[in-house]
Amino acid sequence: MKYDRILLYLPCCIGDVVLATATLTALRRAYPNAHITWAVGGWSKAAVEGHPALNTLLDTGRKALPVKSARGFAETVRLLRGGRYHLLVSLVRSPLMSAAALLSGIPTRAGIDSGGRGFGYTHRAKIDPTHPRHEAEVYLDVARALGIDTQGCYANVPVPDSERGIAARHGVQGRYLVVNPTGGRNPGMIMDIKRYPPTQMAALAERLAAQLDAQIVVLGGPGDAEIVTQMGAAIRQPVTTFVGALSFGQIAALAAESVLYLGNDTGLTHYAAAAGAKTVMILGPSDPARYAPFTPNSLALWKMTALPGGGVAGGAPRGFDWGTDGITVDEAEAEITRFLRRVSG
Repeated sequence: MKYDRILLYLPCCIGDVVLATATLTALRRAYPNAHITWAVGGWSKAAVEGHPALNTLLDTGRKALPVKSARGFAETVRLLRGGRYHLLVSLVRSPLMSAAALLSGIPTRAGIDSGGRGFGYTHRAKIDPTHPRHEAEVYLDVARALGIDTQGCYANVPVPDSERGIAARHGVQGRYLVVNPTGGRNPGMIMDIKRYPPTQMAALAERLAAQLDAQIVVLGGPGDAEIVTQMGAAIRQPVTTFVGALSFGQIAALAAESVLYLGNDTGLTHYAAAAGAKTVMILGPSDPARYAPFTPNSLALWKMTALPGGGVAGGAPRGFDWGTDGITVDEAEAEITRFLRRVSG
């Protein structure tokens, strides 16, 4: 079927939005002449601004899920009805979003049906929330419900040509490793336990820098100065730090031109992987089966531990401790060494 105007709806958060670019790619490939709009939150929209598969971004505001308030629900329905869209692709698990879709007047509505919450969609991707499955694959199921081929669709973000060489312009000459010790915070969740301990991240960064003959660049966002300082103090060599200083386009270029990007289970790690960087994500209280980077050039490190059902929505496992439940620096170094041999050979 032909759709001239398509709305992709996923407001939050950066990691989820980056993973959903695989679905955006599938939609663009299936409907090359369609006008595609992404309804995305103010927190996350910068991650997909300028994406070549998009025509327009529609800002849904700062809330993680606008439909959760009465006012937000009414505004969402108004937004859906106002665009005269032919196809809605909703990647939100919410009965309220399903109800808004039902009231939207959009003739074809595809969305996630988790536990019967997809009643407002004409095309439903049924999932079992207790069965660990990658978030990007869940999103791609919505495209598959429309009969779209998703083969070869991975997370991807553009790297602006104008931002290439960003490290050199800030005094970083030669090879460099990017390390991001932050994460665990967005409009929908605060879970600081997702952060690998800064002293262990520092030790791992030093070993990798020596192995790769690379300088260390430490990256953090606005509000991350404290943890970046903690990690920097634990590194016994000069480092370059960027804390809240770079745009998303600059971060994409910084990551893409690095020899390796090392980070936690966080939106920026997903973003770096989608920009094409060789990426290592360290996970502890979250499941790589659900949340690993969705690119061919990445590695997820995790020591198997019991986790709540339903993913991070269930919170952190009670009593989780990186010292006993997380991957060690020695184990991480060994796995990363094998990964680099594989992707470089």
